[in-house]
Amino acid sequence: QVQLVESGGGLVQPGGSLRLSCSASGSIFSIDAMGWYRQAPGKQRELVALMSVVGSTNYADAVKGRFTVSRDNAKNTVSLQMNTLKPEDTAVYYCHANLLTRTWHRGDYWGQGTQVTVSS
Repeated sequence: QVQLVESGGGLVQPGGSLRLSCSASGSIFSIDAMGWYRQAPGKQRELVALMSVVGSTNYADAVKGRFTVSRDNAKNTVSLQMNTLKPEDTAVYYCHANLLTRTWHRGDYWGQGTQVTVSS
């Protein structure tokens, strides 16, 4: 069994910063891509930022230059530093990992989500 647990969401004023963290645990053999998606009310879940195991990154255009994804492969953790937050960044943020389990199952795994609200 695999678990992804997020932390770090909350309420922040426009222009502020937040840092999200996610830890993957359980029967994991290896993790390929790891990162973050978000879903705002009434909208589809969308990519925010992903990092491959070798460090290549993919960011949504809306967050480029403001958000930074990082990961620690040895600890199976990924973080998202969010700066210059805007009200339109308000959403539930989900940690994501594409991984191979010790029973040789490869799939997409998700955290439970953490709320980020940007409001004055």
